[in-house]
Amino acid sequence: MARTPRAPWKRDNPRKRAGKASQHLSPAQKSAAKARARRAGRRYPNLVDNMRAASASKTPKKKSAEKKRVGRKRAASKPASKKTARGSA
Repeated sequence: MARTPRAPWKRDNPRKRAGKASQHLSPAQKSAAKARARRAGRRYPNLVDNMRAASASKTPKKKSAEKKRVGRKRAASKPASKKTARGSA
């Protein structure tokens, strides 16, 4: 049976364990955490909101290989008409 992970507020800070200073959230990350807390009905963001905001910017963006097709709208095409052998018999 798999062990359930401990809650984040019960875990040690991994950066502190590594001897590194903690990083502060940017103003955009702070506002994202506050918005998430407000949507959940809380007045202030909690640790989970801050963790989600901090990790959201670290996710790698997909390269431009998958660009959306943006171009002119094409006119609605007519369905292909069936060729009949009326004239050649």
